[in-house]
Amino acid sequence: MRHFVRAIAITVVALIATGCATTQPTYDYTALEASKPRSILVIPPINNSVAVNAPYIYLSTISAPLAEKGYYVFPVAVIEQFLTSNGLQSPADMHNISLEKIREHINPDAVLYVTIQDWGQKYHVVDSTTVVNTELKLVDAKTGHILWTAKAALAQGANNGGGGLAGMLISAVVNQVIGSVSDRTPQVSAIANNIAINHRNLGLLPGPYAAKN
Repeated sequence: MRHFVRAIAITVVALIATGCATTQPTYDYTALEASKPRSILVIPPINNSVAVNAPYIYLSTISAPLAEKGYYVFPVAVIEQFLTSNGLQSPADMHNISLEKIREHINPDAVLYVTIQDWGQKYHVVDSTTVVNTELKLVDAKTGHILWTAKAALAQGANNGGGGLAGMLISAVVNQVIGSVSDRTPQVSAIANNIAINHRNLGLLPGPYAAKN
């Protein structure tokens, strides 16, 4: 009987340990809740990928999910033009602007810095994958405190794998030809941003303009 009880106890402990292991962590929102930003300025991304057009495509996919989350987002194209016309020719220069200067000329509540680590369509022998890998950091424009960080990353394959080896090879060729004409990175980037911003435990908290349920 004693061995039976012991076996049950070990099983319960194992189940609890398994449950703890699968529990997703929750982001520490202390700084974000204290700051309560209403407006967000998105600085043009630093691009560490080989895709030269990645920053421009990325900027077209970030405003909507932030606005839908309840924040005012400064128009990204206007901001980029403003920074460029004031002598900042690269995203690296823009990322090095002091928060004091940003507040003086634009005055946002928070600033979003983005780094693109990987981007584009990767072609393999029998498959192709569209990859988007970015890192986001939201900073309080007054204090410089980090309010929220996230990784928006997604790899989406295009091959359905049907028709055997011959079918896969034909599909890969077709995907490469289509991919050279139709870029899927805008769609993949939009999905990645939506997942990161709306993640249940790690996403961005709703802003002051969020729709009330």
